[in-house]
Amino acid sequence: MNVNNSNANMLDDKVKSQKVRRAIANHCKKLEERYSILKHQNALGVGILSFVIGVLVVSSLCYLNGYIAWWACIIINALCLSVAHELEHDLIHNLYFKKNRVMQNAMMFLVWIVRPSTANPWVRRKIHLRHHQMPGTYEDLEERLLSNGQRWGLLRLWMISDFIVAVGVLIIQAKSWKERRELFKKACKAFFPLALLHSLIVYSFILFHLINFASSLFGVTIMWSELTLKIFNVIDIMMVVIIAPNILWAFCLHFVSSNMHYYGDNESGNVIQETQVLNHWWFWPFNLFCFNFGSTHAIHHFVVNEPFYIRQLSAPFAHKVMKDIGVRFNDVKTFNRSNRWGNKPLSNELDSY
Repeated sequence: MNVNNSNANMLDDKVKSQKVRRAIANHCKKLEERYSILKHQNALGVGILSFVIGVLVVSSLCYLNGYIAWWACIIINALCLSVAHELEHDLIHNLYFKKNRVMQNAMMFLVWIVRPSTANPWVRRKIHLRHHQMPGTYEDLEERLLSNGQRWGLLRLWMISDFIVAVGVLIIQAKSWKERRELFKKACKAFFPLALLHSLIVYSFILFHLINFASSLFGVTIMWSELTLKIFNVIDIMMVVIIAPNILWAFCLHFVSSNMHYYGDNESGNVIQETQVLNHWWFWPFNLFCFNFGSTHAIHHFVVNEPFYIRQLSAPFAHKVMKDIGVRFNDVKTFNRSNRWGNKPLSNELDSY
């Protein structure tokens, strides 16, 4: 009887989801008819990417020439990276230059090179499409890499901050040596060389400055070589211009994404149970640095073929119809249940870390 009720509820949810999908898609078409510029997706994609990279370069030059403070450069560049990520996500779904692979690959390369903490976008495409096919399951590698399903603690915070650490945790948690080898191979393809280099720079920066701080605290003088000082002078600049903005943007995105996707006990194929909307006022600092991802990404799970700027425009309408069919909003209790849809976290291998 419970099984029958569950099947009936899922069928009902599928009908509701289809209605919402049609409603949002129709609303997006009306937006495109009202604002004809929205029909020029390729031009908008290139234009937005050019603007973002331009602002990033100007901000960095202003910092290097002393016109803005280091913290202002980090904030501006992190905001630029949040837009670059949305462009990459659209490119993964073939929303720009579908028939022109040269232009599409050029855009993919640019959004990757300014976000060295991330996975190779060509490799990520397969992983991300898998995420849409099997969301919230053990096969959803993308969300598991973002720490979805993990208990909250220092380890999860570290995983959110560093993909290399996240990969290491997943390899340890793997169910077999074969799975560990496969994960290692995928990690090498996805995170070499940029993400690995990014992590090496971060930990070298932290270690170097910790040693200097500790030595000054205890009155010990360390005589670094001239070459070492020159290298870390470059690293200090890189931290402000690109590394720290990546850390800020990525942490906010991963924090929001890993908590808005449900994991472990959601019904396969039930879009209503895949995501929630995180748009409460206290999420705004996180949403600010991931281009309102917490508020708009759930829309993408209903309508996957609309670019990010249309999702932003359609959000007020989409939120209303999504709320009407039972999509959850600001379900913060999921923090206590390891992102489960139900009321209790499941006892499995993820909860032991």
